Amino acid sequence: MHPSAIVDANCEIGEGTKIWHFSHIMSGSTIGKNCNIGQNVVVSPEVILGRNVKVQNNVSIYTGVTCEDDVFLGPSMVFTNVINPRSGVNRRGQYTKTKVGKGVTIGANATIVCGHDIGEYAFIGAGSVVTKYVKPYALVIGNPARQTGWMSEFGHKLSFNSEGIAICPESNEKYKLENGTVTKLE
Repeated sequence: MHPSAIVDANCEIGEGTKIWHFSHIMSGSTIGKNCNIGQNVVVSPEVILGRNVKVQNNVSIYTGVTCEDDVFLGPSMVFTNVINPRSGVNRRGQYTKTKVGKGVTIGANATIVCGHDIGEYAFIGAGSVVTKYVKPYALVIGNPARQTGWMSEFGHKLSFNSEGIAICPESNEKYKLENGTVTKLE
């Protein structure tokens, strides 16, 4: 932990996790093993980060957010936790939950509107605004974010043949597209 970082009491921080300059880890949060928390990051109470989560600079992770293992949160991306915020109206205790699945990548400056879960290994393009559920392995871009393809677990865009089969060029893993859902074949 960098000396300028603040870690409140009653946090769980896994072995091998690094916390960089000017970050604040708030009471009641849980951070798994081997995470990397970048500069100027805020992790609010009750946030749960799995193992090997990479949080780039200038990210705020608000109460109600859970990130499973191997999630990448790009620089300055944003989570929200209240659907209808007003400065003069206290909505504490009305936070809407968001679950980010295993292996998800969220690009720089993306916004995730609360209450919209992101399926495992999905890829959210830089600057995208997620306003609805994102399927596992989906590639979404734009404002509002729209699905434009599918991604492998290794972060390669998948091209499916006429039988609905795609092979990741880096890992040679096979994927099947059927009824609008991608599954990895063993």
